[in-house]
Amino acid sequence: MSNTLRELEAQARSLSPEERACLAESLLESLREAPISEIESAWEREVSDRVATYDRGDLPTFSAEDVFAEARRLDR
Repeated sequence: MSNTLRELEAQARSLSPEERACLAESLLESLREAPISEIESAWEREVSDRVATYDRGDLPTFSAEDVFAEARRLDR
């Protein structure tokens, strides 16, 4: 690890938890191809689409009892 990186890490650790969270989010976003806002928007659309599919009755559903019974069966 370079001295510069060690110094930056020490400085970052002296920040408040909120500031460290903002810094971490900013650094992670710099590694992504798409900004976090675009990713969040895509997930919001996906959730909306899934809820709409469920509301229309186009999504198969299973009772919890059936799901747990199948899980027990597969665990054997």
